[in-house]
Amino acid sequence: MPLYVNVLVGTISGTAQLVAQELELRHDEGEVRFRITPMDGLDATVFADGGLFLICTSTYGHGDVPDNAKRLFESLEKQRPLLANVEYGVIGLGDRTYTETYCFGGKRFDRLLTELGARRIGEPMFHDASSGTMPEEEAAQWAQAWIGLCVAPRVTL
Repeated sequence: MPLYVNVLVGTISGTAQLVAQELELRHDEGEVRFRITPMDGLDATVFADGGLFLICTSTYGHGDVPDNAKRLFESLEKQRPLLANVEYGVIGLGDRTYTETYCFGGKRFDRLLTELGARRIGEPMFHDASSGTMPEEEAAQWAQAWIGLCVAPRVTL
C-alpha cells in the first residue's frame, strides 16, 4: 500500500506551489504518492481523517501565513481539534533579511499543529530566498531524507 503525503500549499507568489510540484515530480513513484492541495478554502476538517501531511508555505507581511492559508490557520486556532492521528512535516519559505519574521508562515503552522497534538516527523526545512539557492532544489533534497523518516518504523510512547 502506498504512503500518501498530503501536501498543503500556502502561497502568494506561487513559489510554494512550484516547490510542491517539484516534490511530486521527483518523489511521486512506487510506494510514495503526493497529493498537492492549495490551502484555498480549506478549514480544520482537512485533518479530520488523520494521515501524513506536508505543510509547504511561504510567509507574508509581518510573519503571517499567506492569504490563501488564513482560513485554514484561523479554523485550527478557533476549533482546536485534537490532531493525534496526524503526522506532518514543514517546508517554510522566507527571506532572512526579515530577521524578525523569517519563515514564520511555516513556523506558525508547526507550532499550532504541535499544540493540537499532531506529531512532526523530522526537522522543518526553512529556505532563505536571499541565499541564491533554488527552494525547489533544496526541498527535493530535504524531502528525500524526510520520506525515509516517514517510511521507517516509529515507536509510539
